[in-house]
Amino acid sequence: MTVLETWDLRLDVDVVLRSQGADPAAIRKRSPSLVESAERALEEGNPLLQPRVIARRLFIEDLHHERVKLEGDGRLSGGLIAQHMGGAQEVVIVLCTVGEALERRAVDISKEDAVYGLALDGVGSAGVEALANAACALFEEEATKEDCQVTIPLSPGMVGWPIEQGQPQIFDLLDAGEIGVRLTESMMMVPRKSLTFVLGIGKELIAGGRTCDYCSLKETCRYRDHYD
Repeated sequence: MTVLETWDLRLDVDVVLRSQGADPAAIRKRSPSLVESAERALEEGNPLLQPRVIARRLFIEDLHHERVKLEGDGRLSGGLIAQHMGGAQEVVIVLCTVGEALERRAVDISKEDAVYGLALDGVGSAGVEALANAACALFEEEATKEDCQVTIPLSPGMVGWPIEQGQPQIFDLLDAGEIGVRLTESMMMVPRKSLTFVLGIGKELIAGGRTCDYCSLKETCRYRDHYD
């Protein structure tokens, strides 16, 4: 198991606005005050981010009937997992978090200034997404050096892998407490600004598709083109 704590998250105002569900171009035209809030939130919130990643790379021993058996009696299961792990020899299980300091600040300030609190929350959302992207790129780079392909990142909650199925599987395989994250009975991660995903790795893996193709919001998401 590996813990990684040195990350350079390059956030800008547009990603903060987008993480709040806003169109940056439209907001800049219609609501300059919201842009100012996002700028101020980014300045205050960035130092409060505590990016940490814990990951574990395991060999796949068997794939049968939507069940992936991993070394050390570990298991992953689900239609999405089976669909993408064919041809994979290994899997990387990943948990990312930006900690709870910013989350606490956003909650506190929301009692006095809801708009600014939402902007701070947006910094946290943008931060954990940037962290997950950076972690994914790191593991993809390692795989490339080994002449291997990787799957798209597969996260609980995507179509074919319900949260209640996937999240406990991931937490069973990682010591999440080592980076200060826990899973509640309702399958919510604490701190909330945390993300999990797995990557399949293999020399004969046929990598393809997009994460957005398996998102439950793909039909209504206004940012599909942004993530192409």
